[in-house]
Amino acid sequence: MRRTVVIDDDLLEEAKEEFGTKGIRETIETAMREAIRRRRLDEVRRSIGKKMISLTAEELEKMREDEWNE
Repeated sequence: MRRTVVIDDDLLEEAKEEFGTKGIRETIETAMREAIRRRRLDEVRRSIGKKMISLTAEELEKMREDEWNE
């Protein structure tokens, strides 16, 4: 799908450097994928945090011990 957008040249150049991309399309698509990836990671972190809060101190200690013993 074709779109026409006005993009700040300095911002685009900085994004190209950050992502190591060359073209405009590649840079924009990479930035969008990265934004989606970060949002999904945040969702996972939040859901894990909710689970951890419901653990008792004993359960949390057991999890830590299991991690160290692997």
